[in-house]
Amino acid sequence: MHTHTRAYIITVHGALSRKSLASRLEAPAHACTLNVTQVNSTMAARGHVQDPNDRRLRPIYDYLDNGNNKMAIQQADKLLKKHKDLHCAKVLKAIGLQRTGKQDEAFTLAQEVATLEPTDDNSLQALTILYREMHRPELVTKLYEAAVKKVPLSEEYHSHLFMAYARVGEYKKMQQAGMALYKIVPKNPYYFWSVMSLVMQAISAQDEKLAQTMYLPLAERMVEKMVREEKIEAEAEVQLYFMILERLGKCVEALDVIRGPLGEKLTSELQSRENKCMMLYQRLQRWPECNSLAHKLLLKNPDDWQFYPCYFDSLFHLMDDSWTPPEEGEHCVEGSVHYTVAEVVRFVEERIKGEDSKESRPLRGPYLARLELIHRLREKGCPEESQLGEPLELMLQFFGKFGDKPCCITDLKLYLHLLSPDQHIQFINRLGEAVPLGEGGEEGFAFPEDTKALQRHLCVCQLSRALGLHHALDTDGKLRLITELKAHYHHGLQFGKTSLKTELQFSDMYCLMAAHVYIDLWKENGDENMVLQCLGLLQEGLSHSPSNAQFKLLLLLLYCHLGAFEPVVDLYSSLDAKHVQHDTIGYLLTRYAESLGQFAAASQSCNFSLRFFHSNQKDTSEYIIQAYKYGAFEKIPEFIALRSRLNQSLHFAQVRTERMLLDLFLEADIVLSLEESVKAMGLSPEEDDIPWDSIRDNRDLTVFTSWDPKDRHLTEEHRRLSLEEESVWLRIRSLTLRLLASLALLGHTPSQQNSEMANENGVGDKSSILSSLLSQLDQTLQTAAQIAEKHTQYPFLGPPSTRLAPALSSGSCQCQVAALQLSVHLQELETLGLDESSELQTQICNGFKSLVVQLQEILNKCKGDLLEMKDSRLKTWPSLLEIHVFFVETVCIVFWMASYCAKVLRPLKASLQKKKKKKKDTNTALPAVVCGFQEFTGSLQELLAQALEHIKGQETGMTALKLASFTLEGHTQEEGSFIKAAMDKVQSSYLRSLQEVGDLLKKRAETLKNLKI
Repeated sequence: MHTHTRAYIITVHGALSRKSLASRLEAPAHACTLNVTQVNSTMAARGHVQDPNDRRLRPIYDYLDNGNNKMAIQQADKLLKKHKDLHCAKVLKAIGLQRTGKQDEAFTLAQEVATLEPTDDNSLQALTILYREMHRPELVTKLYEAAVKKVPLSEEYHSHLFMAYARVGEYKKMQQAGMALYKIVPKNPYYFWSVMSLVMQAISAQDEKLAQTMYLPLAERMVEKMVREEKIEAEAEVQLYFMILERLGKCVEALDVIRGPLGEKLTSELQSRENKCMMLYQRLQRWPECNSLAHKLLLKNPDDWQFYPCYFDSLFHLMDDSWTPPEEGEHCVEGSVHYTVAEVVRFVEERIKGEDSKESRPLRGPYLARLELIHRLREKGCPEESQLGEPLELMLQFFGKFGDKPCCITDLKLYLHLLSPDQHIQFINRLGEAVPLGEGGEEGFAFPEDTKALQRHLCVCQLSRALGLHHALDTDGKLRLITELKAHYHHGLQFGKTSLKTELQFSDMYCLMAAHVYIDLWKENGDENMVLQCLGLLQEGLSHSPSNAQFKLLLLLLYCHLGAFEPVVDLYSSLDAKHVQHDTIGYLLTRYAESLGQFAAASQSCNFSLRFFHSNQKDTSEYIIQAYKYGAFEKIPEFIALRSRLNQSLHFAQVRTERMLLDLFLEADIVLSLEESVKAMGLSPEEDDIPWDSIRDNRDLTVFTSWDPKDRHLTEEHRRLSLEEESVWLRIRSLTLRLLASLALLGHTPSQQNSEMANENGVGDKSSILSSLLSQLDQTLQTAAQIAEKHTQYPFLGPPSTRLAPALSSGSCQCQVAALQLSVHLQELETLGLDESSELQTQICNGFKSLVVQLQEILNKCKGDLLEMKDSRLKTWPSLLEIHVFFVETVCIVFWMASYCAKVLRPLKASLQKKKKKKKDTNTALPAVVCGFQEFTGSLQELLAQALEHIKGQETGMTALKLASFTLEGHTQEEGSFIKAAMDKVQSSYLRSLQEVGDLLKKRAETLKNLKI
């Protein structure tokens, strides 16, 4: 770390670290345990005179540190009997209570101490930790506001107050706290904390005009004051000044700062000044300076790729502007300018000559720059492109120099379009001639004799695929290619015999490419035998290379496509996805979990992602605090942007919604009632917490390694259509969830007093919310139908399709809407009563019959074997499994509607019987709606019995399936064992899905029996 930055840290820590226990306040988010070692160091810091309270508190800290919360509570109680005024003991007891799940007691105890406005370190520190564990950072600010009032000259309390404001994003108060600190202790960091807080007010301001006319100019004046007084000490302060000028659009002034004496402080990053100058020249469109600086920097380091695009861009801008140098003096402040194609061509050729004449290994930059220049000249239609040479020869030359490096394929892939189609085969043949291979083996293939030759041969195979030569082969050609790639893979394993488990095998990419060719055959011919062989090959690859993420990702995708989710959870866990990856690749897991009937795994999948999203809010505050402490001001807006990006994430909204729906399907009216479940989730039908206008698609859709030709790549149109489809499906699920919350509120019968208040407050009109949501769902389903009609096909390694099309084609969505619509009629019946509603009763009875018919139709679509053996070949039907899940979800929603119906009819029927008794009416005929409901529940029971019978039959048939009869001709015993293991996983997963679907249906059938009026 550079001295400027180090000085900055030391300065700040001087204020924050006088007592290590107090400094825990600014510890990272994960450091929330109270550590006795830090209590010891506090005691040591206080010298030989030990505070007796520290000695008394030590056992409680010990117990909390070791996770023995009950003993901590007991020890605190003992201490409080003797010393009632020992506030810290009370707070430590509260921490113990909080950690044993007694949040209310803990909060009450904490507030007793907080109202006394303590000023001792131990109490403040313990309260801070408790409030953080309670996710109530706003209470920490009140704590230190009171402490600062009582001890106004405490640097430590002021700095803690500043950080407490930072946690809750109170930028105005941060600005004031920073200045208050600076007045007490005039240290630069405190002053610039205040300046940065002004910048944050500008960034977070809703009114851009206010930011540009008030906050940023004020921040600029505050820094200029320090510049005039020559008080700027650290690089962080110059960075902040630059950030302010940049946001104000004052590029000329920013350039003066960077090129002036203040710019000399920018030393922590290599070429920091040059990079900033380059950026400003581009913004100011000073193309001569841009060109001159780029070529100066390329003279220093010809391999610094970032400056080649700047160099070429500036050339074409200069040509467009017909720029000519002045007659006298320098071309510009940076020096001479290359403003003609001839000069730039000469410059690039000179760099290449310099590399060619070196005895050491040449650098790639200049050779790639030549290809990039040809590409740009061709785009502009400049004839000078021919001066640089023939692209085919230049690429062969590049391969000759760098073909043994893994980066060669990614370098050359960018420029394959420079070759004409009739040159493709010639190019690959000539590359093949440049690969040193040994004598032909038994299988007729010649193999490389070392890893460098292997890498060259692998690069030729990858380039062949990128040029579309693999795709052009017929079925037999592809099968021969797979045999060759597998032979090379197995041969290459000898080079990695001594590799660690965490290292990849040198020949892994042959295995992955063979898997891709298997997938091509599967997609072209629909032969599932190919995908099973592919699974076997990848499982074999994983046995030799347990850390290969690409093998795991592709296995995960293939199992999901086959409808087998059981092996996927372990594969995803072994990827060990970190932090933001739960947002970028989490969709691979959550898309398939529930739809394939693995409800327990679906909950686990959602939890993987939700844990990360929920910790993001807290973690980001800690990053911001660390950035203030270390003077990394330019990182603070980035952390804020990251938090915003994650809060607006499409995946976050999806997992939140799906997790709540899943909990309802699995538990509502089984573990808790629907009303209690909705209440526990804090669901409100009126509130839509998804930021539809600013929703962000953070999925990494290029996570799979692919060498497909350009015409098979994922396009921007694919991305747009995928986001549109995902958003519509999310809207359907979100509206369904809110409708269920609304239905739960209908079923909740408030007391007389409450219902009167509800009507006064306008909350009583629950049916209008229900009707409004139904209308929105109806419109969304119309949009969904239009999307489904397009039948958009995405590349296999691109985004997965949503559940939208099968949800519509199965009739599931339509049936759910009909059930929810019926609950509106039931509410009307509740208002009218049984005597005045014969037409409405008929309508409701027809609705019941219609629902039974629709459910029967969905169940009929579930019929058929999920797994079958034909001609000794296995065939899977994952789409049938998906319909089973839609059937279960729809049954749950119909059941909740029936449950609400029973709640409406019970009091109406009881009231009718009372009237008949009074009138001594002997007519025993029941109202039409009551009879209709009894028929309806009877039909539902029959339907569920039929569904359970079907599932039982499926399980029996699948268990009896003899996978051993699967033909494994043409495979070695080892390969056969991997294929067999993959097939067993598919079979086991299907059985698990059927079991979970069957178990849930059984539970629903049981609760249906209790549904009597």
